[in-house]
Amino acid sequence: MPHITLDYSANMEDRTDLAGLCEALRRTASETGVFPLAGIRVRAMRADHVAMADGDTKHGYVDVSVRLRAGRDLDTRKAAVDALFETARSFLEPAMERHSIALSMEMRDIDPDLSPKTGTIRDHMAQAKAHD
Repeated sequence: MPHITLDYSANMEDRTDLAGLCEALRRTASETGVFPLAGIRVRAMRADHVAMADGDTKHGYVDVSVRLRAGRDLDTRKAAVDALFETARSFLEPAMERHSIALSMEMRDIDPDLSPKTGTIRDHMAQAKAHD
């Protein structure tokens, strides 16, 4: 963990590099030292149908959801969410100067007893490292 999901209005695709934003958030998540590298997932989901504020279609948004396995103290989570939010804010700043855009972020814990996981990413990362 974490799983970072960007929910964004379709008009954001013409305003910023969303793949670049995903990579910037992945890099920041890695650099915090809070999250295991193999557990970081960042994805973006486009919303084609959006109604915002006064109904003007010029408005856009990016809402970032950060889900992580429970167990980290509040100060650790706060530092991580602050770093991630600053990355998103900085990345989107040029677009926000030119367009009407809302940016929001929420971090929430996942109950590990109700969230089974399996995968082979760590195995493949170890194999790749062994071959370097």
